[in-house]
Amino acid sequence: MSKLKRENRPLDLQAINFMGILKGTEYYISKGMGKAIMDYKMLSPGDKIAVAVSGGKDSLTLLRLLIDRKKFVPIKYDVVAIHIDMGYPKSISAKLARYFKQLNIEYKIIKSDILKKTPKSKINCFWCSWNRRKELFIAANKLGCTKIALGHHMDDIAETFLLNLFFQGEISTMKPKQELFEGKITLIRPLAYIEECLIKRFVKEVKLGHDSCVCPHSVISNRNRMGRIIQDLEKTCPDIKKNIFRSLKRVKKDYLL
Repeated sequence: MSKLKRENRPLDLQAINFMGILKGTEYYISKGMGKAIMDYKMLSPGDKIAVAVSGGKDSLTLLRLLIDRKKFVPIKYDVVAIHIDMGYPKSISAKLARYFKQLNIEYKIIKSDILKKTPKSKINCFWCSWNRRKELFIAANKLGCTKIALGHHMDDIAETFLLNLFFQGEISTMKPKQELFEGKITLIRPLAYIEECLIKRFVKEVKLGHDSCVCPHSVISNRNRMGRIIQDLEKTCPDIKKNIFRSLKRVKKDYLL
């Protein structure tokens, strides 16, 4: 509150609602989420949102914030958590089921046996992501969901831009809102404006138990390499992620081939 007064920023009713319900880092994440949701028109009244929950910090933060925001935002929507169990040895399905029950929300856990049927030589991050996404789309459709929310944040968007630039030779990235299959599926990324460091701070503040990726390929993935490049560049340009994000909105077409 004192910071807002020092900067002489007017307080609107939405901000007052935030301050009455949310505290600490959750307030700032929720505020950023609200801006992204409004800027990209992510939600409509009566939406049923399928939240893809991997069990990691990003998806659990997204789930928690979408539930908490229901208490004060004017748009009414429902949330259903969906977890895709790919069959890795360290399954967290039972742990997540208990957590979803504590939250008293609708949830669905999909167990896939595709891992056992696939040669190890073909398993990589892209393979895992593609198959999990396929199962997610099918489950969300069966549950009558109108939107699918993914926990990708600003770091993911910046890393994807570099991945596509360096390894695919194209200029593209994840979109905060994306319609697929002629509008039959709408993906939303409410954390698009949020940097990962804020999410890490939040899960520590609220002691939100989360798991790391159990895939052995995650440590050596090209995405991790992009993350290390960005971290190195941050030493001389602290706003590197924001600059990458902004650049995707400020394309000078006259200077493209």
